[in-house]
Amino acid sequence: MFGSGAPYLYDHANRVISANRPGTVHTQNTALYQFFRRYLLQKAISVFKWKMPNTWSRDYFLYVLYCWGVVAIIETREFGVIPQGCGLQGYNVFYQPRKAIIANPLLKGLRDPIIGQDCVLLKLQPDFGGIMDLVNYYAEELALCSESVSVNLLNSKMSYVFAAANKAGAESLKALYDSYASGQPAVFYDKNLLGDDGKLAWEMFSQNVGENYIADKVLSDMRKIEAMYDTDIGIPNANTDKRERLVTDEVNANNVETYSKCALWLESLQQGCEEVKAMFGVDLSVDWRVNPVEQEITRAEEVAADES
Repeated sequence: MFGSGAPYLYDHANRVISANRPGTVHTQNTALYQFFRRYLLQKAISVFKWKMPNTWSRDYFLYVLYCWGVVAIIETREFGVIPQGCGLQGYNVFYQPRKAIIANPLLKGLRDPIIGQDCVLLKLQPDFGGIMDLVNYYAEELALCSESVSVNLLNSKMSYVFAAANKAGAESLKALYDSYASGQPAVFYDKNLLGDDGKLAWEMFSQNVGENYIADKVLSDMRKIEAMYDTDIGIPNANTDKRERLVTDEVNANNVETYSKCALWLESLQQGCEEVKAMFGVDLSVDWRVNPVEQEITRAEEVAADES
């Protein structure tokens, strides 16, 4: 994927990976896709609760961390200890990045800090990647479902289509339908609308609205897709893939899956926070906003009580 062979620069690898998208129906760059993209990103950011210095921009710190995957904590003459978005350069014997490349015109005379010596690198995931690949995938799926719902609702409004022999007949049919739609107790029509054989002189296409209505099913699929995303980012949720009542073992299985994926992120971030405190003495910490284990235990107890 990246060329001839290792080693790879991490900022280059991340750019290559983030440029790849699933080969599905394209819904990117639409207002609906951007809406779900922002919604899902903010949802992921809300999973953890942070404690950081008041002089830091919380929004900048979190968006850089989640979108870029890494943020460098450095000490500057002008602003003290601050977080900065960065690229990565070099590698050590374990192919871990060696330097943070920071390009900020307000930081004068800043040389490329060595990671672990001049700065601390906070990383969200072990591979130094952000979560935009995850966000983009689910945003595309939800946008596609939402558009399908809109199209189906629009189509369900068109239950009848009339084909008249001429323009005059079409106008007569319009007037006939207007009378019906306005709630007239009786509707009258000209016999000229009938053919020589006394039968209707127009063709009518009648759509079975109930048979073609799938918006409710698509909305149900949207809830399942969002539940899958919640599981991926560590938000407890009931397994909506089954309509019947969940049993305790199923709730516990979802509990393990929800916790295990996101716990890796938390361990990586907490380790970085300890390194920041050791190097700069800055009080930086992160923890679950809502602990999925505790919440799922409560949910399992409720399910067990219902079963008994």
